[in-house]
Amino acid sequence: MGVPETMRAVRITEHGGPEVLELTEAAVPAPRAGEVLVRVSAVALNNTDLWTREGAYGRPGDPGALSGWRGPIDFPRVQGADVAGRVAAVGADVDEGLVGRRVVVDPAVYDAQGPDANPVGLMGSERDGGYAEYVTAPTERVHDVTESPLTDDQLAALPTAYGTALGMIERGRLREGETVLVSGASGGVGLAAVQIARARGARVLAISSGSKIDAVRGAGAHEVVDRARDVAERVRAAAPEGVDVALDVVAGDLLGEGLPLLREGGRWVVAGALGGYGVTFDVRRLYLHNAQVIGSAMHTPAHFDLLMDLARQGGVRPVIAEVFPLEQAARAQEELARRGHVGKIVMRP
Repeated sequence: MGVPETMRAVRITEHGGPEVLELTEAAVPAPRAGEVLVRVSAVALNNTDLWTREGAYGRPGDPGALSGWRGPIDFPRVQGADVAGRVAAVGADVDEGLVGRRVVVDPAVYDAQGPDANPVGLMGSERDGGYAEYVTAPTERVHDVTESPLTDDQLAALPTAYGTALGMIERGRLREGETVLVSGASGGVGLAAVQIARARGARVLAISSGSKIDAVRGAGAHEVVDRARDVAERVRAAAPEGVDVALDVVAGDLLGEGLPLLREGGRWVVAGALGGYGVTFDVRRLYLHNAQVIGSAMHTPAHFDLLMDLARQGGVRPVIAEVFPLEQAARAQEELARRGHVGKIVMRP
């Protein structure tokens, strides 16, 4: 099947509210040497989409600056980090046998070659993403998942949320039999952390709210604490021996209140700031207990390889909350911002 010359794409030309998302007719990008062209089957939404659109990331020394994930956005920009689809064409020096294969794209732009490289950019922020019918990607970032039992929607749900959760779990050195605390457990990353930690044999305590508690328990949490009531006390009651690893996307007051809940040598891993980025904690609880606070942005190539192994085996099954067509991108982002859902919101171009 030939590749058309034009496609529908949703892009932003400035920072702002959902109204800055515009559906447009654009040229289908041509894959350069070492790249493939992917026909997008599904693209999942993430908080990074909202914050990139709003310019909410700040910059070192200027937390209020309008900025993308790692600096100024080069407009116009097609959003969308999480792509599942099929290879439609390949650039020079790329195996043509990839054409027609079902793939997931690793959305990270890395600072180096090698398995432990750090992500310093993101598809949909530092390069065009998957809010479109086609997207290009470097061949080494495209993973063949043709044999996976997961649906395209489920595969699209994996890269950012599950990649971030797996990066947290790996950096926090979570081991089988340990007790793990997951904040924001009904969100994309939180639910992914619950599922992967449970699959790894940890005892999972989760923090969630009201109507979402049953869904979080259904995803694999052994116990769920309602965030509306005395979280630290309730976690202490549920884990009197203490917590080995915290996987935290909330931060804010939770970090200061939660640090004393760690066992000796415990690890508190932070990958988000839904509760606020200004944090105060008693530093004595850190050094007297050999605790660690660990920052974790997304994943490394090695982490993503582990995630794709899980995808091929069907080792985790992402929960899909809702599916929208591409032309309803603004509505999909508004739904994401409302946080009334459990699981991932997906668009199908």
